[in-house]
Amino acid sequence: MTTEPTSKSQSAKHPAVLKLMGGAPFSQRMQQVYDTLARRAYELFESRGRQDGQDLEDWFRAESELLNAMPVEITEADDQVIVRAEVPGLSDKDIEVRVAPHRLIITGNREQIRDQKKTHRERSSDEIFRMLDLSEEIDPDEVIATVQNGTLEVVLPKAHPGKNIPDAVKAA
Repeated sequence: MTTEPTSKSQSAKHPAVLKLMGGAPFSQRMQQVYDTLARRAYELFESRGRQDGQDLEDWFRAESELLNAMPVEITEADDQVIVRAEVPGLSDKDIEVRVAPHRLIITGNREQIRDQKKTHRERSSDEIFRMLDLSEEIDPDEVIATVQNGTLEVVLPKAHPGKNIPDAVKAA
């Protein structure tokens, strides 16, 4: 996968540090998610006999079937923004974090296997996708993302901490 722990001997007591993905493939990843949702929404449209008028319902149903909600908590300080996301059941190998100066994208994919009967096995993909537009410019080269006990924490240092503070206040 695209994430790597900092050492092979990390335990549950120490958070796994993720390798961040560059900001360039944002549009590629977003296009992949959009295409997958569009295919599923079209399947729903076809299953209803191609009746117009329920486009949004089909799209929202496709989203709810294919993407799981990922609650986030965003905390902002003078010099950094901290994003915490609940990612239960996902390890550092299952999560991708992509950053750009004003954007954070978190994606993850976990394979789930459900046994229905002894002779039937069902496998489904459990994907998360969250894109956050940030109000402050961050420094993508200084971002640190860790996973521990089902929580992803992304520390995003601001590119220009204290930039909005007037010079008169700084001098005082």
